Amino acid sequence: MTTDDWMFGLEDALAKLPDHPDVLRFHYGLRHGSMKVGLYAPSVVDTQSAHKQDELYIVIRGSGDFIKSAERVPFKAGDVMYVEAGMEHRFENFSADFATWVIFWGPNGGEY
Repeated sequence: MTTDDWMFGLEDALAKLPDHPDVLRFHYGLRHGSMKVGLYAPSVVDTQSAHKQDELYIVIRGSGDFIKSAERVPFKAGDVMYVEAGMEHRFENFSADFATWVIFWGPNGGEY
């Protein structure tokens, strides 16, 4: 197993993000079993939809509003949000520098 199999950094992940505004700005850096870790940095609008797996967001930089189901909460760098599989969610009113780690794991439909 090489370092590329178990570690990646923010600068490397940022460099691998698509640079086109119409393309989802996301890059997976690590995968193991059902676990996937990526960097998400939407450019203007968060167009994501509900996911099949449970997920965690760990905000690296920036701020804005996080909408989960019908609840809206402000977020900032250092915050962590959990989203159950199948739950509608998105980021809104985020700063231009916004970037977050996202971690998916478990079976489709989530863990109980």
